[in-house]
Amino acid sequence: MSDFYKDILTGAVFLTGLLGFISGEFIISSTLFAAAAIASNVNTNRKRGNGGRLACE
Repeated sequence: MSDFYKDILTGAVFLTGLLGFISGEFIISSTLFAAAAIASNVNTNRKRGNGGRLACE
């Protein structure tokens, strides 16, 4: 999957979480926000070329 499609998927999960928050589904929206944040951080680290290693910077 290309980076563009990953960004689209992350944005869709975030927007779904936002709609869930507005409608009062706080547990579901919290889960979707967490999934979007983790996916965004994983994509950022892979683009940076970290290679999946932990580094102390």
